[in-house]
Amino acid sequence: MSAHQHLSTLWTDAQLPADALGDAHLTGTDPVLPSSFAVGTAAQVTVAASALAAATLWRQRGGRRQTVSVDMRHAAIEFLSEHFASVEGTAPEDPWDRIAGTYQCGDGRWVRLHTNFPHHRAGMLRILGCEYDRQAVAMALRSWTGYGLEDAAAENGLCATAMRSFAEWDAHPHGQAVVTQPVVKITRIGDAPPRGLRPADRPLSGVRVLDLTRVIAGPVCGRTLAAHGADVMNVASPNIPNLPRLVIDTGRGKLSTHLELREKADNDRLKELLAEADIFVQGYRPGGLADLGFSPQDAARIRPGIVYVSLSAYGHVGPWSGRRGFDSITQTASGINHAEAEAAGQTAPKPLPCQALDHGSGYLLAFGALAALMRRMQEGGSWHVQVSLARTGRWIRDLGRVNDGLAIPGPTAESVADLMEVGDSGWGRLRTVRHAAVLSETPARWDRPSVPLGTHPATWV
Repeated sequence: MSAHQHLSTLWTDAQLPADALGDAHLTGTDPVLPSSFAVGTAAQVTVAASALAAATLWRQRGGRRQTVSVDMRHAAIEFLSEHFASVEGTAPEDPWDRIAGTYQCGDGRWVRLHTNFPHHRAGMLRILGCEYDRQAVAMALRSWTGYGLEDAAAENGLCATAMRSFAEWDAHPHGQAVVTQPVVKITRIGDAPPRGLRPADRPLSGVRVLDLTRVIAGPVCGRTLAAHGADVMNVASPNIPNLPRLVIDTGRGKLSTHLELREKADNDRLKELLAEADIFVQGYRPGGLADLGFSPQDAARIRPGIVYVSLSAYGHVGPWSGRRGFDSITQTASGINHAEAEAAGQTAPKPLPCQALDHGSGYLLAFGALAALMRRMQEGGSWHVQVSLARTGRWIRDLGRVNDGLAIPGPTAESVADLMEVGDSGWGRLRTVRHAAVLSETPARWDRPSVPLGTHPATWV
């Protein structure tokens, strides 16, 4: 299948108008990044889906029909946006912790640890009973089996997994559960009258988005909605760690405020913000916000007509639905690292050349949010959009493999200079990858600079 055919499948599954597909112009072919997977196609299709949805929504609110063009190379480089971002000519600090990564256990099975947050690192060192040193971790893991370490991590709310092959993942109960779900699940969860949007200069002018996410996938969703004119407010707890390098890149276009939802005053303030919002994006593990009063049903009660967008690592069904995870962990668990390693002729896990599950999920979240917003405009209702890293990974796998894809060189700062733009930020002059989608009538742009978390008051502008 061609990239346009894959786009058509996503579009049709979301019940969007078929005539809009003729407005999408996709150029380029894989490989554009060194991988045996069609990561360029994944990037192009997900970026195009979100941009075409923005263009279609603009037409439905009184705008003109327009073309949406996405070049595959540019989209793939945008999947590496955090890698190429720099402030005043210097790359921000690398977020990877020194003991994060892959190790071999005593039974010979490889595992991957994600310890980029202090509490995850401390928890992993506690169950391993060793010092904060990569060699010490490697020694400690010799007394573990791969699956044993994986289970112990899950029981302690930590992020580690054993590497599986595709065959092993397909035989696993959760691997079987993942494929039963759509790539983007859109469900009506409540009643509300149709709510149209007035004509405006940009697709999402006047649309308010609450972004309660961190790391890459969720923040990319918010960044994408901001690129089309939405007022996006990132809401972060001052007591939960984040990764500055990622905030710098994904914070473009957003307001940023601090709220601690376990404190009544801040919890009440978020409810007030929600009562005036259109889209609520959250990346807590399934059920994680229910105790704080912000489940999908709570949100639909507080704001009838809300589009509630949920990101998870492993999805909302299956035995692993409650497990924490990140892109790298999900790649390892679901067979992608094993398959890429086989293609490279090595035994150690080999990751994709970008965080494709994260970035792909981010654009799919934005696409789903826009599709649901159009449904709200036409038929009313409150809506729940669900995307998971594991299901996105399976979708990327199903795009097929690329012959000799690993033979091409990886991109360098010099080779992507034509795709960069420079603007202000809360840290100084910021050089970043510009958005890959080119809309002929409403060019994507970020009107607000990226700023440190908590810069703004918790108030809609």
